Amino acid sequence: MIPRNGSPHNQSFKRATSIAQRWFQSTALEWKRPSIAPKPSLNTRHIRENPELYKQTCIDRNYKDQQYNPREICRLSDEWVRLQRNARDLRQLRNIVRTKLASRPIAGDLSETDANSQGSRLLAEAKQLKEECGKIELQEDDLQERIETLAIDLPNLTSKETPVGSEPRVLGYVNESMAKQLPSSARNHSYIGRQFDILDFEAAATTSGWGWYHLKNEGADLEDALVQYALSVAKKHGFSRVTPPSMVYSHIAGACGFQPRDQGGEQQSYVIAQDERRRKFDQEGNPEMVMAGTAEISFAGMKANATLDVKELPLKIVGSSRCYRAEAGARGLDTKGLYRVHEFTKVEMFAWTLKDEEQAVFDTMLEVQKEILGSLGLHCRILEMPSTDLGASAVRKIDIEAYFPSRHTRNNGWGEVTSASICTDYQTRRLNTRIKSDTTKMAKRLAPTLEPTVQSSGFPYTINGTAMAVPRVLAALLENGWNEKDDCIDIPDVLLHWMHGKKQIHRKK
Repeated sequence: MIPRNGSPHNQSFKRATSIAQRWFQSTALEWKRPSIAPKPSLNTRHIRENPELYKQTCIDRNYKDQQYNPREICRLSDEWVRLQRNARDLRQLRNIVRTKLASRPIAGDLSETDANSQGSRLLAEAKQLKEECGKIELQEDDLQERIETLAIDLPNLTSKETPVGSEPRVLGYVNESMAKQLPSSARNHSYIGRQFDILDFEAAATTSGWGWYHLKNEGADLEDALVQYALSVAKKHGFSRVTPPSMVYSHIAGACGFQPRDQGGEQQSYVIAQDERRRKFDQEGNPEMVMAGTAEISFAGMKANATLDVKELPLKIVGSSRCYRAEAGARGLDTKGLYRVHEFTKVEMFAWTLKDEEQAVFDTMLEVQKEILGSLGLHCRILEMPSTDLGASAVRKIDIEAYFPSRHTRNNGWGEVTSASICTDYQTRRLNTRIKSDTTKMAKRLAPTLEPTVQSSGFPYTINGTAMAVPRVLAALLENGWNEKDDCIDIPDVLLHWMHGKKQIHRKK
C-alpha cells in the first residue's frame, strides 16, 4: 500500500530518500570511476529481495548513512521498471507508425496533397516518438548509475559466526602455557630499541614527521628475517610468491572496499598528486592513484577483468610490500612507537576460491599465522571479530592479538598482530573477476554426487590474511624478548638462519 501524504511512514520514507540521495551525491564526488575501470556486476536483485537484511547489516556494522541505500535502491528500481514499461509502449507505437509509413496508399489512391500531408504527419509522429524514447533511455541510464553507486557503497553481508556489536569472542590461544611466564614489568619497545640502537624515531620525525621510524643495525636485520621467515612458512603451505606494486589506482582500492575516508571521516589513504599539465590535453585526466594500505588491493586487482579456470582454484599467493596508512591515529599509548605507523612492511596472503571452498583456505591462513606467531614464542589470543570491526568487504574476520607488556594497562596487554578475512564475491563482482563457465567441472568439485547441472555464480570468492606485520611483531619481540638479567634481547631460534646465527642483541659499546 502506498502511504498517504503526511503519514509518519511517508515522512520517514522521504527522510530516508533524502539521506540516500545526499550520500549518493557525496560518494559520486569522492569516487570517480574512469572509463578504464572494471565494470561492476552487482547482485542488486538480492538487495531488492532482502532490503531489511541489508539495512540491518548496515546498522550492525555501523554504516549508519548506508542503511537507507537498500530502500532507495528498491524505489529507484521501481522507477526503472515504470520507465521500461513506458519505453515498451512507445516502441510499440513506433512500430505501428513504421507500418503505416510502409503501407501508405500508392500513387493514384489519394490526391498528391493528401498523400504528402499524411506522410508528413506520420514522419513527425515517428520523430517525436524517437525523441521520447531517447529521453527515457537517458533516464534509465541515470537510474542504473544511481542504483549501482548505492549498491557499491553497501558493506558485505555478515557471517553467522560474527558476534553482533562491538565485543569480540575469544576462540583460543597460541602458546597458552606461557601465560604464567609473562613478564610483569612494563617494557616499552621504543625505550628498548633506543637503548640497543636499533630504533630511531627522532631522526625519522625530522625527515618525515611523526608516525615514521628508522630501523637500524639488528633492527633492520630483524625486519628482513621476519619477512623471509613468514614467506617460507606460507610457501610451505602452498602459497606462490608475488611482489606487488605499492601504488594502485583509487578505483581498484575502492572496488576492494577501501574508501579514502573511514566512517568517522578520517583520511585513510595517501593520494598521489595529479599532473595538472596533463589535464589540459586529457579531459578525463590520469586515473587517480593512491599508496596501497595493503598488498590485498594489488593482489585482488591482478585478476580484474580476468576469467579464471576452475582448475586454477584455489589460487593462493603471498608477497611482501611496503604499506601506507594515513590514519596512524592520535598520539597516545595505543599509537606510541611501532604499534601504529604510516609506513611499514607487511607479508600478505591472498586467495581466490570457489564458493563453498573458502573455509578450507581460510583455515590454512589461520594455521600459517598460528605457526609463525607460535614459533616466535609470542603469547597470543585468537578472536572472532564483531560486526562493528569488519571492513566493508569482509563477511567474517578473525584477528590474532599478541601480548605486549607495555600495554598492560590497556586492553590487558593485548594488541592485534594479524588478521584474516573472508570476502565472498564482494571484490570479484566489483573487479569483474569471473570463473570460466564449465558446469560439469564445477559440479564435480562442489558435489560429486550431483548431476552436472549445478550452475556457477560466475564469481570466485576471495580470502586475505596477514602473514607478518613487521612493526607490531618486532615490537612484541623486543618487549617479550628483553632479557633484563643479561641485559640483552633474545632472538627466536626460527630467525637465526636469517640473522647470521646471532642469538642475542647487545648494547653498542
